[in-house]
Amino acid sequence: MKLIVPSTKPRNPFAPAASRRRAGAHRADSGALRQQAQRRLRRELATLPPSP
Repeated sequence: MKLIVPSTKPRNPFAPAASRRRAGAHRADSGALRQQAQRRLRRELATLPPSP
């Protein structure tokens, strides 16, 4: 007599990726804010006329 084990329900392939992503508040972290400020400063300095 063979014992047949029913297969389990297939797992959702998108669930592990979603659980690994950062969940919570949708705002930039401190590193992203610092980079954004640095880009803004460089852009502003590039628009200034050169000093004599």
